[in-house]
Amino acid sequence: MTSPLVSIICLCYNHAAFLHEALDSVLAQTYPHLEVLVVDDLSTDNSVEIIEKYVRRHPQIRFLKHKRNLGNCASFNEALQLSQGDFIIDFATDDVLHPERVARQVAAFQQLPASYGVVYTDAELIDEQGASLGFFYTRSAEGSLTPLPAQGEVFSEVLGRYFICPPTMMMRRQVLEELHGYDPSLAYEDFDFWVRSSRYWQYHFLDRPLCQRRMHPRSLSRQVYQKGDKQLASTVKVIQKAQKLVRTPREKEALQARIRYEARHAYLTANYSEATQLLRLLEEEQGMTLTYRFLQVLTQKKVPLQFIRRWYHRWKYGHTAA
Repeated sequence: MTSPLVSIICLCYNHAAFLHEALDSVLAQTYPHLEVLVVDDLSTDNSVEIIEKYVRRHPQIRFLKHKRNLGNCASFNEALQLSQGDFIIDFATDDVLHPERVARQVAAFQQLPASYGVVYTDAELIDEQGASLGFFYTRSAEGSLTPLPAQGEVFSEVLGRYFICPPTMMMRRQVLEELHGYDPSLAYEDFDFWVRSSRYWQYHFLDRPLCQRRMHPRSLSRQVYQKGDKQLASTVKVIQKAQKLVRTPREKEALQARIRYEARHAYLTANYSEATQLLRLLEEEQGMTLTYRFLQVLTQKKVPLQFIRRWYHRWKYGHTAA
């Protein structure tokens, strides 16, 4: 069986503190047929200096240095167009790859039908200093996982809940080409990619922690559901796309559940404009209940009940929500 080329697209923005560990993990892959592209999106720290040192030592690395900040989605698309791999990894350079990451995911793809477009895995979560924070999936004594991974046809699942750790994905190139890459008008890519790709492609879960995901205050994931969160506007756009893709009653229910979830969080973080839009979408989907009618009134009057979310997080997680 031939070994396909894998392109690792490394996206950097002010990751100087993590770059050495990230790029070393890419270069330490046991899989031999790799193409490495690094994009610096106009970092203001010394990321470029670090990357240039790596390029001098490892001339096989292709370096794209931006003169203006384009954002993650456009940066990824630029590198995707220049890449040639049959499979693609979108790698943020504050994360770390397990040495067997590429080899195991390629092996999984080679055992799957051609209808599978994504293989994703578990991940270890680490802090800024690299200390372990546990794993993305919580495991019971019996071995069951929370959140429960989904496989095969996962469209309704990605609409209704969050169960994929984004940096663990390996994507078939054909999927990205059919989608014309990421949507550069969005502030983030994962939910949009899941919705658009899972409508036509199947997903496979490989139960191994094959990367470390860095959790720190500057990461995009830590900026979600805060007052002024620009990613919520992108979520509204993705839900509007999903409306056009829904086919079954189960998918419609999953979409309603997603809209309710996003509307609650938008309201409870004082993002009233996005909450208003989301509740309007819920009306379009005939998913309004008395509770959400009441939430609509609270949103219109901008009644500040953010303390409820802070109280809930303190009760459930032992800390205060941002």
